[in-house]
Amino acid sequence: MTVTRTKPRLDAAHVRELLHTMLRIRMFEEKCAEAYTQEKIRGFLHLYDGEEAIAAGIIPLLEDQDRLVATYREHGHALARGVPMGAVLAEMYGKANGCAGGRGGSMHLFDAGRNFYGGNAIVGGGLPLAVGLALADRMQGTAAATACFFGEGAVAEGEFHESLNLAKLWGLPVLFVCENNGYAMGTRLDLTEAEIDIAAKARSYAITSEVVDGMDVVAVEAAARRALQTIAETGKPYFLECRTYRFRAHSMFDAQLYRPKDEVAEWREKGPIVRFQTWAMKSGLLHEDDVAEIKSEITAEIAEAVAFAESGTDEPVATLTAHVMATERPDPPVVEPPDTTIETTYRDAVKAAITDAMTRDDRVFLMGEDVGHYGGCYAVSKGLLDQFGADRIRDTPLSESGFTGAGIGAAIAGMRPIVEVMTVNFSLLALDQIMNTAATLRHMSNNQWDVPVVIRMATGAGKQLAAQHSHSLEGWYAHIPGLRVLAPATLEDARGMLWTALQDPDPVLIFENVMLYNRKGELAENAGPVDIDRAVIRRAGKDISLITYGGSLFKTLDAAEALAKDGIDAEVIDLRSLRPLDMDTILTSVTKTHRALIVDEGWRSGSLAAEIGMRLAEDAFYDLDAPLARVCSAEVPIPYAAHLEQAAIPQVETIVAAVKKVLEQKP
Repeated sequence: MTVTRTKPRLDAAHVRELLHTMLRIRMFEEKCAEAYTQEKIRGFLHLYDGEEAIAAGIIPLLEDQDRLVATYREHGHALARGVPMGAVLAEMYGKANGCAGGRGGSMHLFDAGRNFYGGNAIVGGGLPLAVGLALADRMQGTAAATACFFGEGAVAEGEFHESLNLAKLWGLPVLFVCENNGYAMGTRLDLTEAEIDIAAKARSYAITSEVVDGMDVVAVEAAARRALQTIAETGKPYFLECRTYRFRAHSMFDAQLYRPKDEVAEWREKGPIVRFQTWAMKSGLLHEDDVAEIKSEITAEIAEAVAFAESGTDEPVATLTAHVMATERPDPPVVEPPDTTIETTYRDAVKAAITDAMTRDDRVFLMGEDVGHYGGCYAVSKGLLDQFGADRIRDTPLSESGFTGAGIGAAIAGMRPIVEVMTVNFSLLALDQIMNTAATLRHMSNNQWDVPVVIRMATGAGKQLAAQHSHSLEGWYAHIPGLRVLAPATLEDARGMLWTALQDPDPVLIFENVMLYNRKGELAENAGPVDIDRAVIRRAGKDISLITYGGSLFKTLDAAEALAKDGIDAEVIDLRSLRPLDMDTILTSVTKTHRALIVDEGWRSGSLAAEIGMRLAEDAFYDLDAPLARVCSAEVPIPYAAHLEQAAIPQVETIVAAVKKVLEQKP
């Protein structure tokens, strides 16, 4: 960004521009409120009425290269950023010609061409994204800044604190703008916060902070100029708390029973538009004719926007599932014939994959808890800090949502981050960012952005780490549209899946079972990228299909060998990809063996095994010669005691017994 003056130049042209921007937002939203009462706009509608000075005073100062992340009350931000009014209104109408194709609605307006990263319906959810966008710009050496708008309700969220900490820790060019309207939704700020000075919270992270009268557009612009100039000079974050007031309800559903009418009336008297217009006219910078002309221009633009929205077409139902995942992906890698082999471990195969990716592509970097100086919780990244430096082997605080969201933002902005979450249990703290941002952004924005982030995490039981460190939750993530979920079990996949995942335009989650890290085996010296779409037959057989993945693969193979001694020829399928499932390989096997058993370390209820079984029931029922069966973990938090832990998860003996039971049954 380039700001050459720290004080606004209040000549007639600029005064007119400021009033025009505020009136344009106000009058547009009045039309939106009318359309809502006519049921042309549905869902939640959060109006910016009363807060216009903040968008008008800050956003026009941003350059094209700068990025903007908004909150769910973002109509004003979108208009001030230059998103066409017709496209905004059409989106709120749910039309295909909307700025997100009707897939986002009022709370999710997007425009990639204007670096407008949209609203976020999750309070505080945009903060980590903004940090990641700024991180990408810092790592790529651009001069861009990221402006992040949010309400005072977000300061209670962990993502607020995690994001401010990361921005300051890494010295990132983020302008944080808190639009403090006094009510998070319907509860007054002093009833929810022990410290109501929000700028003081930012100062506690050593971020330069100001409190601004958010009803005074000139004060807002002056503060924004100081902030942007400081960011340009230092590259460090800046925080503005703009104290304002919303004149309308939190959303159009809100009866506003929590605040007296005279309070609203008192604030309206000092509203940003009446205040600025009165001053401008008294100063002789604007006249009645000027204001009338501005309103006439806006009225005409609104009429055009309404016509555009109301003439828009509905997105065909046939395209319902479009843009959940990218339609264009790189071709699968060509796997070279194996060369001479070396003995290695699963751990070292993963490390070799990371090293190879970072050597090939400067955009690739690793971030996560203890990945640098400690060398990774499971020693996967040991030595990489010395090899690649702290900028690319990036230790993070214990703030999973913050750094995972930052990884997502960096990926959207052109980097190729590998985000390491120490264990799958900790990933639940980042579930908001994974599910509500990474998995939804492509579809919700109507295919405006790729999200090429890779998130690795350790999963599974067997290490006597007890209930809170022994989950197998990969099946949960396989439930979420918009994600690609992988479970490498072999050395070849541990070595080869990562690079292919990094080339994918969609978010990829890689689950590494903790019991595999020490597993030794032979790996070709020329091992490289592998396909990540297909299941693989690890053992051919004719009597039953054993379907499994990850840490259960080798138990299942051992069970197949034990069964062979009894004359039972089991086929073993390694799923490798849990979402999407390669049902073609599964169905081909089951139509040959006519029996199926799924081995899944997840809990039985709602398991991935249940999903596969139901798909087989739907698509291969008449090919089955026996009921479907599964071996899953017991419905119990994983216990600490070794004998209980082993009893809780699938074992060779339980797999063998389950297979024999299937073979005894008839359809």
